[in-house]
Amino acid sequence: MKHKSTLALLTLTGMVWGCAGTPPDDLGIHNGQLRSCPSSPNCVNSQSPEADEKHAIAPLGYTDSQPQACNTLLSILKEWPRATLIEQRDDYIRCEFSSAVMGFVDDVEFYFSAPGRIDVRSASRLGHSDLGVNRKRIEAIREKFAAALP
Repeated sequence: MKHKSTLALLTLTGMVWGCAGTPPDDLGIHNGQLRSCPSSPNCVNSQSPEADEKHAIAPLGYTDSQPQACNTLLSILKEWPRATLIEQRDDYIRCEFSSAVMGFVDDVEFYFSAPGRIDVRSASRLGHSDLGVNRKRIEAIREKFAAALP
C-alpha cells in the first residue's frame, strides 16, 4: 500500500513538473516579426492579420520615448504575479508567466517594432485552449501600461 502511495505521488509530481514544458526554439524577432501563432486558440499576436479573430490583438501604444516606455513596461512586468523576466534588449522583452495551480507556462514577448508601437505575442506552451487567459493577460497589461503613461 505504501508503494502505491509513493508511486501515485511520484506520478503526480511528474505531471505537475511537466506542465512547464520547454520554450519553442524560435522565440524572438526574426526578420522584424515575432513567431506566428499556431492554429490552436491558445495564442495571441499583434502581428496576426486582423481577419484572424482567434489570434489577432492590438499592439500596445505609447507617446513617450522608447526607453521610457520600455522602463514603464518592465516595472509593470516585474510586479506581475508569477512573471519571470527571461530576456531584455533595447527593442525586445520576453517573460514567462506561470499559472497558480498547475504551473503551466506561457511565453510572452514584447517587440518595440516602430516608434509608438509595441507588438505583443502571448502563447501557452502546452494544451489546445487556454480559455482566453493569454488575451486577458495582454489586455490587463495594456490597461496598466496605459494608466502608467504620462
